[in-house]
Amino acid sequence: MSRLQARFAKLAAENRAALVTYVMSFDPDRATSQAVLNGLPAAGADIIEFGMAFTDPMADGPAIQYAAQRALAAGASLRGTLEMIAEFRKIDAETPVVLMGYYNPIHAWGPEKFAADAAKAGVDGLILVDLPPEEADELVPFCRAQGVDFIFLATPTSDEARLPRVVGGASGFVYYVSIAGITGTASASSDTIADAVTRIRALTDVPVCVGFGIKTAEQAAEVARVADGAVIGSSIVTVGEDARAKGADPVTAIHALVGQLAEGVRGARK
Repeated sequence: MSRLQARFAKLAAENRAALVTYVMSFDPDRATSQAVLNGLPAAGADIIEFGMAFTDPMADGPAIQYAAQRALAAGASLRGTLEMIAEFRKIDAETPVVLMGYYNPIHAWGPEKFAADAAKAGVDGLILVDLPPEEADELVPFCRAQGVDFIFLATPTSDEARLPRVVGGASGFVYYVSIAGITGTASASSDTIADAVTRIRALTDVPVCVGFGIKTAEQAAEVARVADGAVIGSSIVTVGEDARAKGADPVTAIHALVGQLAEGVRGARK
C-alpha cells in the first residue's frame, strides 16, 4: 500500500477528509521552506503538496506567482526540491508528499530519470497542471513503474465525454479544480462542489480532493463534508509572506494557519 493509499484508508476509518496543504519550495529561501515543510504534519496537514518553482506558472494566481519568483530568486531548482523532500523523509516516513507544478523542468531532466529520482527522494505523487491525459504517456508509465502516483485534474468544464478519460487514468487521488480560473481567486459554492464530486465518484473509486478558491477553515470544512480532501494553497503562502513582510516568523504563521484549517476539516463531519 502506498503512502497515499494508507493515508486515505486511515482517514476513511476516522470518517474525515484530508487537509491537503500547498507550500512552495524555497519560498522565501531554502532554510525557511525546509522548516515549513518539516512542521506541516504536526501542524495538522494530512497530505503535503510541495510546489516546484517555475518561471511561467500559468494556472496560478498572484500569491503563488510571487512565491515562485521569490523561490527562483533564492536559487530554487528541481534538484534542490528533491533534496528537501529527502531531508523531510529523515523525520517523517508516513506523510504523503506530492510535487505540484509544470512539466518543462521534468522534461528537461528526462522523464524516466526524474521518476526514479523522485521516488528515491520520497515523492509519492505528481500534479502537473499542463500535462493532460492526452499528452501524459511520455511520463506516466515511468511514474507508475516507480510507484509514484500521477494525479490528474478534473475541472468544471470536464464534460461527460472527457471526464471518464481524466479519472480513468488517475491514481493517488483525483484533483477537482473547483473554479474555471487561476488559484487563489473566486470560490465555488458547496452545492456545486458536491454535485461535481458525486459525478466524479460515479466513475472511479480513487479519492477526490477539491482545490482552488478554498481560503478559510469554514470553506475547508464545507469541502470536507462532501469530498475526500480539501486543498489549500494561496492563503497559506500569503500568510507566510505577510508575516515575513512585518518582521514576524513565517514558519510560525504558516503552521498556525494550518492548525486552524485542520480544526475546520477535522470537525466537518461531526
